[in-house]
Amino acid sequence: MSAPAILQPVVVLAAWTMVMWAWLYATRIPAMNKLGIDPDKLVRDSDLSLEKILPPEVRWKADNYNHLHEAPTVFYAIALLLAMVGQGDGFNATLAWGYVGLRIAHSLVQATVNKVMLRWALFMASSLMLIALILHAALTVFH
Repeated sequence: MSAPAILQPVVVLAAWTMVMWAWLYATRIPAMNKLGIDPDKLVRDSDLSLEKILPPEVRWKADNYNHLHEAPTVFYAIALLLAMVGQGDGFNATLAWGYVGLRIAHSLVQATVNKVMLRWALFMASSLMLIALILHAALTVFH
């Protein structure tokens, strides 16, 4: 038995999230060391925060890692639902790959140049693909 094609982009986006996790710490830890930041002091002093201390280029990776735990959670649920009801192949799988590709592009933009309007365009395009997947899921489960 072969797995529905929609599960491949699910795995790729989960793996990409871990790539962003690694990139986050590969930049954050050296930046904290360079600035002499004591993590224990951070948690005890409400006036201190990494948001205020770290350079923006370092924070962007963490921001994106957090973003990968927001809208993509809806993608995971819908993709798994479509796979479970036998609708995880064909056009839905293509939409899922488009969603994942746009989210990866969004990550790369945010983590490097962080051009807001470009990020927004990528986010909107990915959201439209997610909306299409949700509509397909709704048509399937309510039909």
